[in-house]
Amino acid sequence: MTDIYYSSTRGGERGVTASQAILKGLAKDGGLFMPDVIPALDISPAEMAGMTYQEVAYEVMKLYLTDFTEDELKSCISSAYDGKFDTEEIAPLAKADGAYYLELFHGSTIAFKDMALSILPHLMTVSARKNKADHTIVILTATSGDTGKAAMAGFADVEGTRIIVFYPKNGVSRVQELQMLTQKGENTSVVGISGNFDDAQNGVKKIFGDREFAKELEERGYQLSSANSINIGRLVPQIVYYVYAYVKLLEHGEISGDEAINVTVPTGNFGNILAAYLAKRMGLPIKTLLCASNDNKVLYDFFRTGIYDRRREFILTSSPSMDILISSNLERLIYLSAGCDAAKTEELMASLTGEGSYGVSDEMKKNMSDFRGGFATQEENAAEIRRLYDRTGYLIDTHTGVASCVYRKYAAETGDQTKTVIASTASPYKFLKSVMEAVSGTDGSETDEFSLVPEMERASGVPAPAAIRDLQNAAIRHNRQCSPEEMKETVSDILK
Repeated sequence: MTDIYYSSTRGGERGVTASQAILKGLAKDGGLFMPDVIPALDISPAEMAGMTYQEVAYEVMKLYLTDFTEDELKSCISSAYDGKFDTEEIAPLAKADGAYYLELFHGSTIAFKDMALSILPHLMTVSARKNKADHTIVILTATSGDTGKAAMAGFADVEGTRIIVFYPKNGVSRVQELQMLTQKGENTSVVGISGNFDDAQNGVKKIFGDREFAKELEERGYQLSSANSINIGRLVPQIVYYVYAYVKLLEHGEISGDEAINVTVPTGNFGNILAAYLAKRMGLPIKTLLCASNDNKVLYDFFRTGIYDRRREFILTSSPSMDILISSNLERLIYLSAGCDAAKTEELMASLTGEGSYGVSDEMKKNMSDFRGGFATQEENAAEIRRLYDRTGYLIDTHTGVASCVYRKYAAETGDQTKTVIASTASPYKFLKSVMEAVSGTDGSETDEFSLVPEMERASGVPAPAAIRDLQNAAIRHNRQCSPEEMKETVSDILK
């Protein structure tokens, strides 16, 4: 097996091992780590038939994390994908109205972030040991709602780590907020900022880029890292579930041979759909990648025009984890589509920071032809949740609703009948009010979120997950707030 090394998308760091890239999180030049070669699957999906999720995870991840021993990697995988998931299959497929919904929300925080953030702490601690890191690792993360809770749950009381999460105070659902504010763990902190997710993400990136602050923290015994999908240790585990979904479709006779599928992903920060693209580049038979946006349709406009422009109104929607105007992981696709030209990538990212926009060449746009953008308005999203429920009895959340709507519109417009996997990224229980409003067609703005639990149990036929039941009586443990300008000072104060 070939050793894989990582380089920054902006050229400042090269020849970094997987464990070093995981520890660093973000490259010193502000770039994202990418493998110098995208490895091909060395075992076919047909040969994986009958494998467990854990076994498929090993077959995929071993190709990227080549400085991990077999025992180290298998230990990380078995520790991550265990009883904290409420289904034996980890990521089951549900067939509804002709599409296959890949349920990625059966972990402890009932959102897809559990799929990667259950394993990242284990990868991080092994990486620290391999590189003889003797500093406390400070996980610094911005969240649009789900990453924060999943990261805090994963790193809670993990020896040698601290975790600080920033979230937009008025930009997440009440369930998402309570999940963070009630998180236990002596090493966990969460801070609400008076801004949106992009403000939080930009603030975190500025802290990572502040060399003097890094030096100051180092003198105090701390080393910064990230749990966002900018960390390659977050991205690689996400590739696994697309391979697993394909294997299961084969196994159940839903597809045959090397039949191609389409994949639809609701996305804001672009990490989840990028993982599907990497699966395709590894040899998984994927035809089209449908990038589903909500009213903040910056990615839809980009794939349509080749121009990325964040200079627009930021819209708060019922799918808050997608309320993002700066899609960090798109930088990795830019890098690949530019033929791994780090100088070109740096130039475009500087334009985004300085001018607020950039445009790609026709050649680069051609290299992204696997992708197709689509978007769903608030009204279309609610209508799709209601339509699917009325037709099949299957209940989906507001992010999956966006993806489902985009898929239906795409199929109607193109006539493409290719079998399609839709990434179902959160439990409907995580967005109780919005989902039940969609199903009933009524305004529940004055309704207490938790009073809707029995109603959703009746509607879905699925008992409320433990994450919801436990939340109702959990004590608030975190109450910090700050402005985006105060984020560095807040980090410093927390680490005192």
